[in-house]
Amino acid sequence: MFGRLAIVVAADIAVYAAGSARSTGGAGAVAMLVGPNAPLVMERGMRSIHMQHAYDFYKPNMSSEYPVVDGKLSVRCYFQALDQCYSRYTEKGKRLYCKTLFTLDDIDYALFHTPFCRIVQKSLARLMFHDFLCDSEGDSSGGEKYADLAKFRDVKLEDTFQDEAKGKEVEKASMKCSQNAYDKKTAPSLCISRDVGNMYTPSLYGCLASLLFSEAIEDLAGKRVMLFSYGSGLASAMFSFRISGDINSSSPLHALVTSLKDIPERLASRRQVEPAEFVKTLTARENTHNKSNYSPACSVEDLLPGTYYLTNVDEKYRRTYKRKPNQAVEEGCMVV
Repeated sequence: MFGRLAIVVAADIAVYAAGSARSTGGAGAVAMLVGPNAPLVMERGMRSIHMQHAYDFYKPNMSSEYPVVDGKLSVRCYFQALDQCYSRYTEKGKRLYCKTLFTLDDIDYALFHTPFCRIVQKSLARLMFHDFLCDSEGDSSGGEKYADLAKFRDVKLEDTFQDEAKGKEVEKASMKCSQNAYDKKTAPSLCISRDVGNMYTPSLYGCLASLLFSEAIEDLAGKRVMLFSYGSGLASAMFSFRISGDINSSSPLHALVTSLKDIPERLASRRQVEPAEFVKTLTARENTHNKSNYSPACSVEDLLPGTYYLTNVDEKYRRTYKRKPNQAVEEGCMVV
């Protein structure tokens, strides 16, 4: 009756060695059901991809879970991938919808992979600068939307990488120019990222969940959501969803939005700890990484009911888990 269904799970943990990046780390998991009659539908013909070889972020040492990160290169790679994907995405938009220009004005919401929130605001600003460069008149609407960018008419996107000072100047002007667009199209997607930090694989879909519980369902109905996905090394993609226009209380969109409304409450229920305790936890992870024949000594008191937790790793690296019980789940064991 409903055809085949698929469950897609994105789950990851971002932890860093001692240093400035450590505070950006986080963890998360997002599960998505893919099938017919969906409230979010991928827009056909509106997908672009960019890949290239880059040592911006990688894990060469299998004895450690910490990555090797070239922060400056990583940010540059992110923006280069964004430039390539958006250029191809907007070209497809022009052809598919027979438009002279396809810009942020044609996009209701813009979501981005979020290693940290500031890079997202800079990303939207960069897309607006791209729009400005593609508009030969500087502002096809006849207004002053691009007034702050007028003096950069002869600057190319690649120039912002070659001349750091010029790049910063363009970035500052672009962020000012795009502030209203950012507040409307992107800021509602950052609720989870601000509260959790980087999540790697689930990051972009955490932004999608944030958008869906932050905005009124009436405002979401029928809208186009553009998403930019990025993974170091590197692989990136840009695509868009169309949100259903059916906001009836029995509609799939209403069910989806309702199911996400408790996320802020769940995040607020977490236990806060001092940085020293966080460092202690990471040190314990370092000491047990790839270790066999041991049992974790940490408390399970703060785990949510129903959570599986590790109880033992034997000499053959076989792992045994238990599940924290609640009213609906009885305690049991699982060996993998």
